[in-house]
Formats: sequence, C-alpha cells, structure tokens
Amino acid sequence: MKSIFQYILLILKWLLICILVAILAGASSSVFLFTLQWATDFRSDHLWLIFLLPIGGLLIGYLYHYYGNGVSKGNNVILEEYENPYKTIPLKMAPMVYIGTILTHFFGGSAGREGTAVQMSTAIADQFTGVFKLAAQERKIILIIGISGGFASVFGTPLTGAVFALELLYFSRISWKSIIPSFLTAYVAYYTVEFFQITHTHYPKPYIPELHLQIIPWILFVGILCGLSARMFSTGVHFFSVKAKEFVSFPPLRPFFGGLIFAVIIYFTGATQYLGLGIPTILESFTVAQEGDVFLIKIIATAFILGTGFKGGEVTPLFFIGAALGSALSIFVPLPVSLLAAMGFVAVFSGATHTPLACTIMGIELFGIECGIYVGIACFVAYFFSGYLGIYESQVVKGPKHVVYHFLTHRNLKNL
Repeated sequence: MKSIFQYILLILKWLLICILVAILAGASSSVFLFTLQWATDFRSDHLWLIFLLPIGGLLIGYLYHYYGNGVSKGNNVILEEYENPYKTIPLKMAPMVYIGTILTHFFGGSAGREGTAVQMSTAIADQFTGVFKLAAQERKIILIIGISGGFASVFGTPLTGAVFALELLYFSRISWKSIIPSFLTAYVAYYTVEFFQITHTHYPKPYIPELHLQIIPWILFVGILCGLSARMFSTGVHFFSVKAKEFVSFPPLRPFFGGLIFAVIIYFTGATQYLGLGIPTILESFTVAQEGDVFLIKIIATAFILGTGFKGGEVTPLFFIGAALGSALSIFVPLPVSLLAAMGFVAVFSGATHTPLACTIMGIELFGIECGIYVGIACFVAYFFSGYLGIYESQVVKGPKHVVYHFLTHRNLKNL
C-alpha cells in the first residue's frame, strides 16, 4: 500500500509539473507571438527602421556581452545541460532572448522565432528543478518538456512539438518516462495559446496527385536538394560566426557591423522580402513559382544575421528556404507547386535539425495526412544528405545517418 501511495504521489507531482510548465510556456509564447507580430507590422509600415539595425545589433551585443554569461549559446546551452548536467539554466535566458529577438525583428534582421520560444520555455521549466528537488534523471525530463512546450506553442503543432523534443535528444539517452510528460506538456501549452486567442500562420493545403513509380525519383531528387540546402545553411551560420570573431574582436561590435552591412545591402537592392520571418514569401511559394535564387539569398541573409550575433530562431527561415526551393523546382519537376513547397518546407528543416520523424509529422499536421508519403520520403532523404553539422552544434548525432556514412566512407560524421 505504501508503494502504491508513493506511485500515486509521483504521478500527481509530474502532472502538476507538466501543467505548470505548459501553462507558463504557452503564456510566454503568447506574449512573444503578440509582440513579434506587432514588431513585424510596425517595421513593415516603417521600412526606414532597417537603418537602425546596427543600433539594435549594438544593444543586443552589449546585453549579451555584459549580462549573458551562461545563456549566450542559446539552444546549445539546453542540449549541453541535458548531455552533461552542470547547473540550472539561468532564468535570465528567457527575458534576454525575448528582448534580443524582438529587437532583431523590429529593425529588420532575417531570423526566426522557434529558438526564442524554446529557450524561454526551457529556462522557465528548469526553475522547477530546485522547487521540487528533482534528481539528475528527473531534470532531463524537465528539459524535454521545456522544449516540447515551447515548440508546440510557438508553431501550433502539439504532436510535432512532443516528438521533436524526444527526437532531438534521442541519442543523448532519453528515458522512456519522458514520453508522456512531453506529449502532455505540448498539448496543454498549445491549448494555452489557443486560450489567449493568438493565431498561428495557416498554410495552404497542397494538391496531392496519385502516387506512382515514376514520381519516386523526383521525390528523392527534391529531398537531396533540401538536404544539401540545410547543410549549406548550417555551414553558413558557422562560417559567418567564425569570420565575425576573426575580424571583430569586441563582441558587441559584431552585430553592429553585421547590421550595418545588412542594412546597406537591403537599401541598395530593395530586397525587403528577406527581412524578418518572411511569412508572405512562404505563403506565396505555395501558389507562385519562386525565382531560383530566392532560397539562396535567404540562406545567406539569415546565416549572416545569426552568425554576426543577432538573436532569433532558425526554423522559420528554414521554412522559407525550403518552401522557396520547392516552389522554384516546380518549373521542371512534374509535381504541383503547392506540394513541392510543402515538401521543401519540412525537408530542409529535417536536414538542419536531424529530426526526420518530427518533421514528417509536422508536414502531416500542417498540410494534411494525404501528403504524408511525399513529405516523409523528402524528410528522410534530406536527413541523410545534410551531413553532420546542423543548426544545433551541441546536438548528439548518431543512429542511421552515422551508420550509413561510416559504411560509405569508413569515416565518422565529424570527419566528413
């Protein structure tokens, strides 16, 4: 009877933790999404704000240089703490990444939003480690539900959020006990955002042709290009980060000069579609074939902004890159432009995060189960062709990709 009572208390404890984390994750994402929409709308109506991007970069640089100890590595802090627990993630990560991301978008930097929501949610969640005096293994569950709650609430995809958190950390030895808390947190966080009446972006449902043998090579071809694009993006962020440190020794000045260069280029080219999230271009990609260089420019723009020290996520820009790439391929690939955009949308994301299962589920959640076989093949092919480097440098990458690459090259992924 005593053990049964303790088991019931354990269930009630985790039920309470999951609900608290989920509500706080959903509430913080609601505030973030509302503010982000306001910042985006205001900037769109006042495009001259792009000239203040260097000042915004300087503010972000100083903020993280003087107050960002322990949180400046963003999502990698979460992954490192999961793999090698050291200390509770500072709560200051939440307001700092929130301010940094809003400033980036307000002045027109090309960035995303997923990283912000995940960092806010996980930083808040990790505070319960001390409150409930959790053991090291229990703390790993806290980090997982922090990721799932943040991802599910910011994109409105609860099933994807739950699976993404598990798949992202799978090869860092997740416990099966994490599965139910991850799903519970994701769904409660999602419905919390719904309660606050914050709307997510709704994407067009693609036309799905009948699948036959002649189409399979084209799906594989699209998946390969998406994987290579993901690899290009991840390599680009790393490249610009290294070069920024090489040419500018004082950290706060890196986003200042990065913002200055970016603003000057936008002024002379008028390429305002690459500012911020780029949602209008993503939506347009489902109906209009994009130019072949649109996805390449977005890769460079976002890699440069994030590499020089601005804040924000990478996922929405990856959606942009994938949708624009798929849309451009419709010129010669015999598949509907809407389907190609949907495939690219999730496949590039899959390659950059090494999470093909979560991205397949996202494709089904956003575009309908009818496209499942198309997005599934594209996501897994992109996963295999994206190489070792992803957007999260601290992510442990093992499993099928590691086995295949080692068999083909007799080298480890890191040595490719």
